[in-house]
Amino acid sequence: MKNRNKMADKKDKIKEQVADKKDVKATKNSEEKSTTKEKAKKTDNTASKIEELEAKLSEMNDKHLRLQAEFDNYRRRTLNEKMDLIKSGGEDVLSSLLPVMDNFERAITASKDAKDIDAVREGIDLIYTSFKEYLNKKGVKEIEAVHKEFDTDYHEAMTKIPAPDKKLKGKVIDVIEKGYMLNEKVIRFAKVVVGE
Repeated sequence: MKNRNKMADKKDKIKEQVADKKDVKATKNSEEKSTTKEKAKKTDNTASKIEELEAKLSEMNDKHLRLQAEFDNYRRRTLNEKMDLIKSGGEDVLSSLLPVMDNFERAITASKDAKDIDAVREGIDLIYTSFKEYLNKKGVKEIEAVHKEFDTDYHEAMTKIPAPDKKLKGKVIDVIEKGYMLNEKVIRFAKVVVGE
């Protein structure tokens, strides 16, 4: 009986060991299954993130291309507008000068047959006055120079001569060529003679 008991005990132990091994295997299998599930979830998450990032990249590339095309269109449009302004910018000035040109042509024609020089002079003075008024309307002003203090911002000294009076020392004595300003900007310096 002792042998039978020992054998039964051994069988029980073996059964327990086999059961333990089965439990261990089952645990390992369940762990492997959960690990596999976790890996599958991670793979699914990674794949969805990749798809999401690819969609964002595609959207950003599309936006970039559209913005670049829009900028190119803007640049072309402003360049064309600038060229049009350059081409036709002087149109207003030139069309306003045409009546002055017409008056000069009439004066030349009239001066050929004229015997009265005073009438010709008067006609030329009228043309000069109308032209000067036109320039004033456009913002062109003559730079006052005679007997003014010499100023390099407005005057260009052509020569220096001894001043006829001590008060004229360092001042403009004579103007060789008038200077002009357009809206407070010098467009031609007055060429002057300065007293020393």
